[in-house]
Amino acid sequence: MSNEQLRNDMLQSMRRLASSVSVVTAIDDGEKYAMAATSVTSLSMNPPSLLVCVNKTTGMHQALDNGGDFAINVLSNDQQEVSAACGGKLTGEERFTVGNWTETSAGLPYLKDAQSVVVLEQDGRYEYGSHTIFIGKVKEIKNSEKVNPLLYVDGRYTTAAEAAEA
Repeated sequence: MSNEQLRNDMLQSMRRLASSVSVVTAIDDGEKYAMAATSVTSLSMNPPSLLVCVNKTTGMHQALDNGGDFAINVLSNDQQEVSAACGGKLTGEERFTVGNWTETSAGLPYLKDAQSVVVLEQDGRYEYGSHTIFIGKVKEIKNSEKVNPLLYVDGRYTTAAEAAEA
């Protein structure tokens, strides 16, 4: 099988993998960065940590490459516009014009009304192909009371309730 065929088959395979939608945020040299991501996962409970995979061509990669802290904002089902803004619809700090943003005491932006906000201290990295896996050790967590995450599957947004009905 050719590399091109494997790539195409991989893309089709990943369309079948439902994922929660998150927005990763960081600051670097006073500039704020935000990027929509579905490649976020827990890594360990001891120490509590998460990882995120970031394409090396993105501005977010540049910000994280400098070793700074970052936040994972797990979106709720009514935050599709935030995901779209941070997924390419807007650029740079324009991304922070959509959504209910605030900042930690260190200036790290996060969404006040996200399903969950996990503030992380960067604690490792692993380069692989076109991406870098950034590891973050949990510093702080803010969870909402209601659990209703925004999901992404087969190239579209959905909710847990809609996915269960399908």
